[in-house]
Amino acid sequence: MGDQYMLRTLKRSVLVPALALAATATTLLVAAAPADAAVVSVRVKGALAARTGAANWFGQTRTIKNNTKVTVTCRVNGQYLRGNVRRTAQWDRTTAGDYVSHAYVSGNPKLPVCAPPAAPPATTPAAAPTTAPAVPMGPTGTMTNEQFLAASIPAAQQSQRDTQVPTSVTLAQAILESGWGRSSLSANDRNFFGMKCFNNATGPYAAGCKAYSTQECDAQGVCSTTVATFRTYNSAADSFRDHGASLKSLSRYAAAFNYPKDPNQFIAEVHKGGYATDPLYTTKVVALMTKYNLYQYDLA
Repeated sequence: MGDQYMLRTLKRSVLVPALALAATATTLLVAAAPADAAVVSVRVKGALAARTGAANWFGQTRTIKNNTKVTVTCRVNGQYLRGNVRRTAQWDRTTAGDYVSHAYVSGNPKLPVCAPPAAPPATTPAAAPTTAPAVPMGPTGTMTNEQFLAASIPAAQQSQRDTQVPTSVTLAQAILESGWGRSSLSANDRNFFGMKCFNNATGPYAAGCKAYSTQECDAQGVCSTTVATFRTYNSAADSFRDHGASLKSLSRYAAAFNYPKDPNQFIAEVHKGGYATDPLYTTKVVALMTKYNLYQYDLA
């Protein structure tokens, strides 16, 4: 009688976990995990850069090949990306401690939110505190083109959430108007969109006004150099906010908001509304959106 009871107990302890594992989808391999974390193996779709943080401006730690299994433990919110699988702001932390965008992860396992880093242990007064690298709060005039784009995406996407201006339009205009952040107006005064002061009015976001040389074109497309007064800002974020808010609030741009999901037509209507005097302005903005596939950053 005792032997039969032990045999039944042994069967249950072996068969029940085995059946549960067999029922798991083939792309996911679930292993035992502590109560506050998951350990899930997933496959990535497409070559994928793993990074030290949850955004493309963080340093790359490795390249993960297409269809490779990666073990992830938890999730965080980060840069919104359109990947080969989905559009999402979720990033998954791997067992190696780096991060991969969930936009490229096959399957959709339920991962817990990553716990915040533990507080460092108490040290002697002589020990100097260490800080993690700061996340860029916006573009600057000292960045490479790749860094400028990566640093501009969060502000442009927030502008789309607030005003419905397509992210791709905001990014292309910032690139064109500021010369990738290297113009004097943007590098010195953080004006990335050529926003002017009319009658010395700064609006709700600008900190002041300053005169700069600029090119203006007439109706026949003849351009000449003149001096105009432009808005200055305390931060890049304020410049992006002012750009979106101005397009949204000024009646001459109202037609553009009939096309929030059509960036090419959106910028064409903004151009018609008088944003720029360059007759090729729409062509130039659309060319940038196409060349750098800025459409991929538009929110659904």
